[in-house]
Amino acid sequence: MTTTFDHGGTVFAVARSLGVSPEEILDFSASINPLGPAPGVRAALSAAFDRLVHYPDSEATELRETLAAHHGLSPDNIVVANGSTELIYLAPRLATGKRGLVVAPPFSEYGRSIARGGGEFDYLMLSPASGFALDLSELRDRLRWGYDLLFLGNPGNPTGRLYRRAELEAVCRLCDEFGTFLVLDEAFMDFCEEESAKRLLAGWDGGLLLRSMTKFYGMPGLRLGYAIGAPETIGQIAVLREPWSVNTLAQVAGLASLADESYRRETIDYVTREREALFAALAAQPGLQPFPTAANYLLVAIEDGPPAPDLARRLLADRILIRDCSSFAGLGGRFFRVAVRTAAENGRLVECLDRILKRDG
Repeated sequence: MTTTFDHGGTVFAVARSLGVSPEEILDFSASINPLGPAPGVRAALSAAFDRLVHYPDSEATELRETLAAHHGLSPDNIVVANGSTELIYLAPRLATGKRGLVVAPPFSEYGRSIARGGGEFDYLMLSPASGFALDLSELRDRLRWGYDLLFLGNPGNPTGRLYRRAELEAVCRLCDEFGTFLVLDEAFMDFCEEESAKRLLAGWDGGLLLRSMTKFYGMPGLRLGYAIGAPETIGQIAVLREPWSVNTLAQVAGLASLADESYRRETIDYVTREREALFAALAAQPGLQPFPTAANYLLVAIEDGPPAPDLARRLLADRILIRDCSSFAGLGGRFFRVAVRTAAENGRLVECLDRILKRDG
């Protein structure tokens, strides 16, 4: 079987291809909290072990109530799922038709979810030259063509571009005007919560907001996400979910994570500090241009140096895994993305990049 790496976080497949253990790979391709899960998660999972003889709470009632309190919303505004990816694949079924528009460069699963449902989609390409700014007049012109569904990531993945609440309010008005159902993916919004459109989407039946608990809370192996929307919309997507899609341990881990406010503050402070340091170090490398970001990853343009596929291959010789962005619509082989990890790990990445770029310089 041939393995292709079209996502970040492929550390197990990469380790097998190299004949090493996953622990020997320094994974910058997946943007996960460098501090790992909250300290109380391990004990909570251990204490919940005996619950495995029962089916999970199919409604994730306690977690929904806790999430609602965390966001200042009603439990009726929230549905919990097996990662935000489950919701990405369910969301197109809420639209009135099957024609979608995807703001690009995008997470690849947006388009795949539309295609899997038998629909067709086009891209609204954003430009690196503008820092991936969203031109609202251009969006209006495109929506006039008659799209049933719009996918938008905020912050953008892989760009890291943050669209402010005022911009999102304008996007919602445009979608309302043209009858386009909005799927707003806020998988990395925990790092800039003040700009979330959660209250806007909770009171509007024209869209769905997606959130992930695996990135910020450092537990992608458990698969946990949720959606925020108007009660009627949440009720519709809840019916579409598979039974018991969120297992007991994932629910327990989510509750333990939300209970630790000091961990949340420490994560934001640490990631902000290390992100700024990594940005500065990459910007100081001749031939590299990192883009400003509001998330825990940086998109980097290669202005002078080996193309991203070659750079990724050469970094693997140092057992460092980055995200080659060749497969992202609207980017190509001169871009890569790296997660913000610990200071020591970020330093190792920069050292290896410096060696490779100097060798090619």
